[in-house]
Amino acid sequence: MREEPFHIVLVEPEIPPNTGNIARLCGATGTVLHLVGKLGFSIDDRQLKRAGLDYWPAVDVRQWPDLAALSAAFPDSRQWYTTKKAEKTYLEADFAPGDFLVFGKETVGLPEELLVQNTARCVRIPIFSPVVRSLNLSTAAGIVLYEALRQAGRLERGTP
Repeated sequence: MREEPFHIVLVEPEIPPNTGNIARLCGATGTVLHLVGKLGFSIDDRQLKRAGLDYWPAVDVRQWPDLAALSAAFPDSRQWYTTKKAEKTYLEADFAPGDFLVFGKETVGLPEELLVQNTARCVRIPIFSPVVRSLNLSTAAGIVLYEALRQAGRLERGTP
């Protein structure tokens, strides 16, 4: 019996190669990819397709006009919001299969109002340099997703 997948949510992603790399990550791990809001590129973008290589058929990609529509479609879902402003690190989260890992746009992150309303579900990835403001979106998605997979015991079994 297959376990419930994790979900990666990209809110208004702007850079095609980041989304392509995350799509490839989702295909490799059996994770559903949700694209929310206005995208900074076309789904047919050549860079997007090149970053995802020939793995696009292996990816369950869903598009939503906004986060409200996504939440309405999955009313019982648990969502984790990634932000450098969180007190808790991603290592302190208690991820479970079916969780939604939400990432904001590359230039500004997630809306402040959303973070304030969900502080208990906000997590950050520690950054040790005062000069570096953030990690690349696809790197961050990989870090958080693989911790979620580890917590779910899926890395030990080697299956998503």
